[in-house]
Amino acid sequence: MNNRSKQLQQLNPNWALLQQKLKSQSSKPSKPPENSFKDTLKTSLGKRKHPSNVESDNSRLNPLNPTTTDSSITDEIAMDCEMVGVSSQGHKSALGRVTLVNKWGNVIYDEYVRPVEYVVDFRTDISGIRPRDLRKAKNFRMVQKEVAELLQGRILVGHALRNDLKALLLSHPKKDVRDTSEYQPLLKEGRRKALRHLAAEYLGVKIQDGEHCPIEDARAAMLLYQRNKKRWEKSIKDRMKLNQKKSRTQRKKPNENAFNFTQATTLS
Repeated sequence: MNNRSKQLQQLNPNWALLQQKLKSQSSKPSKPPENSFKDTLKTSLGKRKHPSNVESDNSRLNPLNPTTTDSSITDEIAMDCEMVGVSSQGHKSALGRVTLVNKWGNVIYDEYVRPVEYVVDFRTDISGIRPRDLRKAKNFRMVQKEVAELLQGRILVGHALRNDLKALLLSHPKKDVRDTSEYQPLLKEGRRKALRHLAAEYLGVKIQDGEHCPIEDARAAMLLYQRNKKRWEKSIKDRMKLNQKKSRTQRKKPNENAFNFTQATTLS
C-alpha cells in the first residue's frame, strides 16, 4: 500500500472497504442489468405495434393527393369546371370556375370567372361558388384565351367534357380527348356513370359529398385515365388504324368502278 492510500485510509476508515469492493467487482465479468435488453426490445416493438398518428395517417393517404410538387405543364391535362346560373330564372349555365391539373394532379390553372351575363343563381350547394368569389374574378374572354393556349396540342382529360368545353365556347380535337364518361370499360351496361361513382368504385375515394371541388374532380378524372392509360391508348390506336383502313378501302372503290365503266364502254 503506497503512502497516498495510507493517508486516505487514515482520513476515512471506509476507504479500505471501498477499495476492496471495487477490486472484487473488477475481477467478475461485467453483464448488463437483467431487464435492460428486455426493456429495450419492449420499447422497440412497442413503437412498431403502436405507430404514431402521423404514421397512421400516412397509411391511409388519399390517392388523389399528388405525390410530387411538380407543377409543370405536361402533355396530359385534366380539366373540370363549375357553373353558375344566368338568365332571368337562372336555368342557363355559365362558367364560374375552371381548374386544370397536370398528370400528377398538381394545379396549373385555377380561376374564378366573371360571366358575361348577370348571375342569378350561384348554385353554391354544388358549385361551391359564392358572390365574393366573382367580385375580382377574371372576365370570360381572358380565361377562355388562357385555357385555350394551355390545352393546345395536349391530351385533354375530364368527365363529361362536352359540358365544360361548351361553357368555355371551345373545341378540342376528338383524337386528343380522354373522357371518363365515355370510356367503354368504365360504362355500366353501356350507360355513363357519375364521376363520384367511378371514384368510389375504382379509386376508393369519396368525392362531391356536398359542394364540388373542381381540383378534386380533375384529379379523380386524371387518376382514372392514368390507371387505364395503357389499355385506353391502345384502343385509340386500334380504332385509328381501323378508320384508316376503311378510308383506304373507300378511296379504292371509285377507281374500281371507273375502271369497270371504261372497260365496259371499250368492249361495247
